[in-house]
Amino acid sequence: MTDTSKARFPAASLALAMVIAGTVGAFVTESGLHPVTIVFWRCVFGAVFLFVWCLLRGYLPDRTLSLSRLALAALAGICMVLSWTAFFAGFTMTSIATTTIVYHVQPFFVVLIGVIFLKECISLDQVLWMLTAFLGVVLASGLTISHGHGNANWALGIGLTLGAAMLYAVATILAKGLGRQRAEITVLCQTVVGVVMLAPFAAVGQHIPLASWGWLAGIGVLHTGIAYVLMNSAFPRLTTPVIGVITFIYPVVAIIIDWAIYGHPLGLAQAGGMVLIALATLGVRLGWRFSRWHVSAA
Repeated sequence: MTDTSKARFPAASLALAMVIAGTVGAFVTESGLHPVTIVFWRCVFGAVFLFVWCLLRGYLPDRTLSLSRLALAALAGICMVLSWTAFFAGFTMTSIATTTIVYHVQPFFVVLIGVIFLKECISLDQVLWMLTAFLGVVLASGLTISHGHGNANWALGIGLTLGAAMLYAVATILAKGLGRQRAEITVLCQTVVGVVMLAPFAAVGQHIPLASWGWLAGIGVLHTGIAYVLMNSAFPRLTTPVIGVITFIYPVVAIIIDWAIYGHPLGLAQAGGMVLIALATLGVRLGWRFSRWHVSAA
């Protein structure tokens, strides 16, 4: 049996995963349902897909999944499910492009959590990159320009998106504590937690239009199942710089979809904000140093 980490074309696998991920905003919008209901069914369809996948690949039963590791995976699952819910709510209050761009400040929340709670050291360069990313968020949010979006609802959407990014960062840090546990098993645990957690709030008995079921199944199978499998098969075989660059296919696809389908072009300030966030993210991930640039310029 071939291990999924041995993908023949890891860069292509990750790129495809990012293209799929970039379409999630359209799927959420077209489903026409409440974010809690969407995330509930995302977890249902995702859990079924991942259970079958893990079973066929021989990852189940997972003998390394002790009670303590299961509890940690469940806690990460709670954070992830809340992150998905806030992220999807952001789509309805702002736009697909804006929400996706702002959501990509997740790496900086990981750094902040590490500094504040794990007492990790932070360099001056990292601080400067974080300030650059913050400026990018201000510009990308659209709140600085007068185009009809600068209202309380839009601001709430940006706030929810930042909260979603923070929760994703917490889930990422918790997942690191699981060590070598397969990522597919971790996500399976998270989706099962989501089903149990959201069932009382998801209006399970409500009538859902037939067309919406296709979008819900797509979010569960494509965005939670196939995309995660593709990502996790590619990560072990790619360098950090390659991963960092390919990851930005995600927001680019979201921007194109938001413009082409929903008629929401990205303003100049928002485009500048995305560039700043992208540069800052790459700067942190690749360890770019401002001091080195200063010396070179001199």
